[in-house]
Amino acid sequence: MLLNCHSHFSFKYGTMSVETLIAEAKGKKLDALALTDINSTAGVFPFIREAQKNGIHPVIGIDFRNGIRQQYIGLAGNQEGFFELNKHLSQHRIKGIAFDQRAPAFGNSFVIYPMTEKHFALRENEFIGIHPSQIKKLKYSVWANHKDKLVLLQPASFTSKLTFNAHRLLRAIDGNTLLSKLDPEEQGDIGDMLYSYADMVARCEGHSYLLYNAQKLLERCQFSFYFQAVKNRRDVRGSDWEDYDYLRQETFKGVIKRYGELDDKIEARIEKELELIQQKGFVSYFLINYDLVNYAYSKGYYHVGRGSGANSIVAYCLCITDVDPIELDLYFERFINLYRENPPDFDIDFSWKDRDDVIDYIFKKYNTPEDEHVCLLATHSTFQYNSVLRELGKVFGLPKTEIESLIFHANKPGYAPDQYGKLILRYSEVLKDMPAHLSIHAGGILIAHKPIHYYTATEMPPKGFPISHFDMHVAEDIGLHKFDILSQRGLGHIKSAIQIIQQNQNISVDIRQVAQFKKDPKIKQYLRDGHTIGAFYVESPAMRMLLAKMKADEYLELVAASSIIRPGVARSGMMREYILRHVDKGRRKMAHPVLHDIMPETYGIMVYQEDVIKVAHYFADLSLSEADILRRGMSGKSRSKDEFQRVEKQFFLNCQKKGHDPKITDEVWHQIESFAGYSFAKGHSASFAVESYQSLYLKAYFPLEFMVGVINNFGGFYHTEFYIHELRMNGADIQAPHVNESDYLTNIKGKTVYLGFVHLKFVEKNSVEKLLRERLANGFFLGLADFVARVEISLEQVLILIRIGCFRFTGKTKQALLWEAHFILNKRRPVSGGQGLFKEPGFRELQIPTLEPADIRQEIVDQLEILEFPLDSPFLLLKNQSVPGIKAKDMKMYLGKRVQVIGYLVTIKYTRTVKGDVMNFGTFVDRDGHWIDTVHFPPVVKKHPFKGRGIYLIKGKVTEEFDFYSIEVTSCERMEYWNAGD
Repeated sequence: MLLNCHSHFSFKYGTMSVETLIAEAKGKKLDALALTDINSTAGVFPFIREAQKNGIHPVIGIDFRNGIRQQYIGLAGNQEGFFELNKHLSQHRIKGIAFDQRAPAFGNSFVIYPMTEKHFALRENEFIGIHPSQIKKLKYSVWANHKDKLVLLQPASFTSKLTFNAHRLLRAIDGNTLLSKLDPEEQGDIGDMLYSYADMVARCEGHSYLLYNAQKLLERCQFSFYFQAVKNRRDVRGSDWEDYDYLRQETFKGVIKRYGELDDKIEARIEKELELIQQKGFVSYFLINYDLVNYAYSKGYYHVGRGSGANSIVAYCLCITDVDPIELDLYFERFINLYRENPPDFDIDFSWKDRDDVIDYIFKKYNTPEDEHVCLLATHSTFQYNSVLRELGKVFGLPKTEIESLIFHANKPGYAPDQYGKLILRYSEVLKDMPAHLSIHAGGILIAHKPIHYYTATEMPPKGFPISHFDMHVAEDIGLHKFDILSQRGLGHIKSAIQIIQQNQNISVDIRQVAQFKKDPKIKQYLRDGHTIGAFYVESPAMRMLLAKMKADEYLELVAASSIIRPGVARSGMMREYILRHVDKGRRKMAHPVLHDIMPETYGIMVYQEDVIKVAHYFADLSLSEADILRRGMSGKSRSKDEFQRVEKQFFLNCQKKGHDPKITDEVWHQIESFAGYSFAKGHSASFAVESYQSLYLKAYFPLEFMVGVINNFGGFYHTEFYIHELRMNGADIQAPHVNESDYLTNIKGKTVYLGFVHLKFVEKNSVEKLLRERLANGFFLGLADFVARVEISLEQVLILIRIGCFRFTGKTKQALLWEAHFILNKRRPVSGGQGLFKEPGFRELQIPTLEPADIRQEIVDQLEILEFPLDSPFLLLKNQSVPGIKAKDMKMYLGKRVQVIGYLVTIKYTRTVKGDVMNFGTFVDRDGHWIDTVHFPPVVKKHPFKGRGIYLIKGKVTEEFDFYSIEVTSCERMEYWNAGD
């Protein structure tokens, strides 16, 4: 029957989803078919699920092709057959080797070759596929007398003329060519449809044996798969009992390190967790994560274990996480419970610099010489609305301006596109959300007990590690639970800062003393003041404002702040209500008694994902299983809308039975709904808070080294300029790059900070590397002539170094050095860098004409051009220096009054009101370097929009909320800069 079906996982070729393929087959009363996507196994397990659900016998295989040219089809006779097909595909894809015309000698798979004019000997498991269009030629073929080896090969790639046209568009997109120039050889046949049995009988009239042989071949393929079983690496130390014994021993060893002693409460919690971990088959999952963090510790890598795994005391004792679930009253059932079918989830963050080495360790440790057991998890990048409009516009030959105009007007009422526009809009709906290609999951890694090719073929992306063909949803469905190895800049800040402190002050910092950090008075003050620039997760204007309003200085307050800042809580109005109840104990009485009893720590307000489970369980009498469905649904992870809707209905029904006031029930449900896609697990927030404390400790006691660490990791909420500003406010002497003192990255010597060459926009990395190599080999440069003699570098590059002040140690003016550079580099012959080391280069002393004195404003202009930010005060650039304005530190004195402020723009937050109007929150610094926060309501945004970077004259009223001062803006105009030509 159908031995060659293509789903849309035949990327940029097939057009049917797996669900559509099965629905079409069922509608045509077919009882068996084979999914053979082109060089892809991404759809295999969804296909098996859907086929079994609809009473269709699923057969799986691969259509092996070199580009568009079909070489042969492989059908898996059983699981071993799927393994050998996957391994065969992976070896060719990873090594970039074309497939031969003949398949290897598979032991558990069947092979179908497209009919050729050349006869060759077929193995017992090999067949020749006859396309209906070839039947008339069959009796003249060399295969005419081999009827037992002939099968009907009717490809099924399309369902209609519409989807065939969509296929042609996909082929044009794949070939980056105009549709009108698409080679017919690069596309399928319009007859490659999914036909009923009767239609296929008619298509091969007189050759019914082709159908019979195809049907028999499908019957011989029996791929049985048990979805529920855990497929992860089952044992780490040789056997299940050895693993469990080791996990138990290491957990109780960790108790002494974490708690100092073992008490009854801790022991009972550990015993409960260990029993459930063993019962659910997750012992090896914990041990592999334990192995990873031990490896990281041995290499000096810092990590943060977050996610719901922080709810586990076993994870805490193993140092997978640094969150104490006893201290935070985190219940283990949020992580693992008997009712929860989906796998546990540890998210382990490493520095962006260290993560690849950890991944490399995993591949080396858990692969074997014979077989691969590890791969990265894939995601399926899909055609999104705007991108598919652009792609279709290109294949139809539209100019870019017309494409962008189409995108802009597409959804506007009354828009009437031209002929091509109508076609593009029509087919964009067909292609939208169709998978386009494989991408790499942010951090997911699969470690299977059996070789990974029992489940998927693998590809080798530029990253350098093989990836699966299926995504996380399929991995979860088949019982392969991912390990999340993630990266973030915050850990890079911490690691770099500790190294810089050691170099600059010869002090070793133990960043793991989090318990002491939580009590530190200086850190507490920083939190209360929102003095958190550079600190992980707490540096944004919104977070600084929240901390200042809450006067938060306790660990639990910071944990709550990390969660209520999320849009879900803020959108429901609960963030404001939380602050009100936090600062006003009397207002806490407004909480519903049941909710307050469930969540006393957060004053009866849902803040964490766990709160949803608690409320659903205690307020609405849902089972833990139903509560977890609700929690997953509202966090966007539900696999079934029907299931979620059933639980929603049960929620209201149970509340009615319990006699809750319908208004209260609706209010509670509104809180739950507002969490959709945004809420944090409490352990997740707590993990972030731990890292925030570590960053704040470094900021409080080693502010200069910490900020240099932030700058050198190129990450954070703000532009590099404002971390340099923070350095200056902490007493650092900021120096522009310097040929004798600077490195590629920024460095610090005492309190002097030399910016790195990396910040010079137009200086090539190759030039910097030559400079640094020469300086290391032969010492400091004596002057410009010495530098030019020793480093092979262009005049343009030298001029940039001069303009930014890299040769200021010579004592010569910038203008004089520019004259000298032109003279030397225009006269000298090309040299190989570093060949002639002239202590006295031999250039005659130049007679420099009298030049204008240097202007600081021109210095700032050069800094803006070369660094993209000023090192001197940007306020010196103002054309009118006499405009008055109050200072940020004096805002309290003007509460409720109209004021005028001059501020240098730091950042803008764009948001929308409930009516959909745009409003802004602005952050500025004043002349003294202090921060100003502003609110711009929609009428002001329309009348006085931001006009890019610069200094603004801000007028408005000083307002205060919870002792946090800001300006409600009435006008905001960018001020005019000095112009050298004036």
